[in-house]
Amino acid sequence: MSKLSVVVITLNEEKCIGRLMDDLSKQNFRDFEVILVDSDSDDATCEVAAAYEPSLPELMIHRMDTRGVSLGRNTGASLAKYERLLFLDADVRLDPEFLTKAMDQLEKRKLEVAGVFMGAKSLSLTHKLGYSLFNLGLFSTQFVFPTAVGACIFSTRRVHNEINGFDEKIILCEDCDYVKRAGKTWRFRFLHLTFGFDPRRLDQDGIFKMGMTYLKANVRRLFFGEMKNNEMEYKFGHYNQ
Repeated sequence: MSKLSVVVITLNEEKCIGRLMDDLSKQNFRDFEVILVDSDSDDATCEVAAAYEPSLPELMIHRMDTRGVSLGRNTGASLAKYERLLFLDADVRLDPEFLTKAMDQLEKRKLEVAGVFMGAKSLSLTHKLGYSLFNLGLFSTQFVFPTAVGACIFSTRRVHNEINGFDEKIILCEDCDYVKRAGKTWRFRFLHLTFGFDPRRLDQDGIFKMGMTYLKANVRRLFFGEMKNNEMEYKFGHYNQ
């Protein structure tokens, strides 16, 4: 089984990053490094993450002077030493078997780039309904117009380099653009897995309002192309903890 480089992007995530680091330290699959790329946080994000160095021996913390989702992911990929890549957001939660199952599926299905569905097993009925509808959309579009949740995307250095990584000019749906471009050369599919997705983003913006925002954004992408002028005024890291 291949080794893995896990790229985690952060911005003021001191209250969340410890949970993800703890989840990673408990993975049954152990052949991975963690590259935390911090977008100039104002809090103790890096210090909290650094406390996990004893349980995550291959942990690298890289601080950037500027902020940006795509910039952070591209920076992490450039620092990765293994071929297989996993891009994660700081508020993701993973079961102990997640990496083992994911790596097994990636190899058996011969996938270089893949998405993961959002899990809501411990959340309210409203969240479960919202996540189910979102996952249905992800499943349906993977065959013709791939979309994905950037909080958890698998790729490889070969794919990443050949498509020139995440487009740093795109503010919203840069993750969907990434898998769409990758899917033109490599078969993109979703793994039969879920990851824990913190509902704070949905709760702050409104679960159905956010769903409509992404629906509108992807319809716009389909007919008019990618959004490179912040047409929908999206901001990275604007969520409360």
